[in-house]
Amino acid sequence: MRRLDFDNAATSFPKAPGVAEAVAAYLIDNGAPAGRGAYRQAIEVSRVIDRCRQSAAQLFAAAHSRNIVFTFNGTDSLNLAILGLCRPGDHVVSTTWEHNSVLRPLRMLSAQRDVTVTLLEPDANGLIDPTQVQEALRPETRLVAIQHANNVIGVIQPIAEIGAVVRRQGAFFLVDAAQSAGHVPIDVSAMSIDLLACSGHKGLLGPLGTGLLAISDRVAGELNPLRYGGTGTHSEDDRQPDELPEKYESGNLNVPGLVGLDASLTWLVRQSLQSLRAHESVLTHQLWEALAAIRGVTLCGPDPRQVPRTGVISLQFADYPPQDAATILDDHFGVQCRAGLHCAPGVHRSLGTIAGGGTLRLSVGAFTTPDDVEHVAAALRALSGDG
Repeated sequence: MRRLDFDNAATSFPKAPGVAEAVAAYLIDNGAPAGRGAYRQAIEVSRVIDRCRQSAAQLFAAAHSRNIVFTFNGTDSLNLAILGLCRPGDHVVSTTWEHNSVLRPLRMLSAQRDVTVTLLEPDANGLIDPTQVQEALRPETRLVAIQHANNVIGVIQPIAEIGAVVRRQGAFFLVDAAQSAGHVPIDVSAMSIDLLACSGHKGLLGPLGTGLLAISDRVAGELNPLRYGGTGTHSEDDRQPDELPEKYESGNLNVPGLVGLDASLTWLVRQSLQSLRAHESVLTHQLWEALAAIRGVTLCGPDPRQVPRTGVISLQFADYPPQDAATILDDHFGVQCRAGLHCAPGVHRSLGTIAGGGTLRLSVGAFTTPDDVEHVAAALRALSGDG
C-alpha cells in the first residue's frame, strides 16, 4: 500500500536528500565524538558540527554561529530558555495556546520559584494582538514566550510586531519555532528575537534527537545552563565555561543526529524558504478546499486564504472519534496523521474539542505533492461516505 505521510508537524518524512546517507557514513566510517580528540576522525566531526552551526546561523540570520546552541529536541531548547532565564520575583507573559513544553515549565516556575505568569487568550482566529502583550507587560516582566506557528491549526503569530513591543519594554523574547522553522522565513534580528527554540526533526528535515536554541548576545550573559560538566574546553577548571556555545553543551553531543542535521540544513540553505513556503501554502489551500467540501467534516480554525497559516489542518468527523479515524486512514488508505490533543490543551479548550478527544491533524511538508493531497482527500471522502 502506498504510504502517505501527513504527520509532518510531528516529524518530517521523507527527510532532506543526503540525511540518511550522512548518518550511515558517520556510523560506519567515523564514529568519533565531537570536541573530544585531535585525531583525524574527531577533527572531521568538529568540522561538520561547525558547518551545521554556520548553516543554522545563516538560516535564521543569527549574529554568529557561536550563538547556535545544539540541544536534543525542541522541548530541551525551551526548557533551557525558560528555566535558565527566569528568577524568583520575575514575571512572564505567554499564551493559553502554547505547547506543554512551555506551559509545564511555566507552571513549575509559578508553583516552586515565585515566578508570576500571565497567559493571554488569542482571538477567534487564534491570533495574539501585539497590544495585548503591551498591556500585559510590567516593570518586572523578564520574558515573553510566544509560539510562532500553532501546532493544532497552524496560525502564524505577528512575531516581528510582538518582538518590537517586547524590545521597547526591555524584556527578553522567546519564540517557539517548532512549527515554523524550515517552513517560514525567520530573521532573529529583524524580529527582535532573543531566544529561538526549535527541534531539528520537523521543518528542518533532520533526524530525531536534534534541536537548537539561537541565543542573542543580549541574553547570553543572563541565561544559566541547565547542565554542567565536561565540554572539552577549560578542563583544568571546575567552573562552567562562559563561552558560547560550550556554556550550554555539557556532555557529548548527538553526533549522528547532528551529522544528519548538517545535511538537511545544507539542503535547506540552498533552497529558497520563500519558495518552500509558497509550495506548502498552495498545498494547504488545496487540502482545505477539498476537505471543506466533504459532508460530515468540520475544519478547525480560520480559512488559510484569509489568515496566514502553515500547512497544519485539524478537523473533526461527525461519525468517528479522531483516534478511530486516524487508525482507519492508516490501515485502509496508507495515510499517516495524528489524532488527539497534540500537547496543546488550551487550544482544544478554545476550539471545544477537548471532550471529544481532540482533533485529527493533517500536516503537509516540503516533499508533499498535489497528488498526495488529492489522495488524502479521496480517502477522507470515502471514510465519510461522501465519495
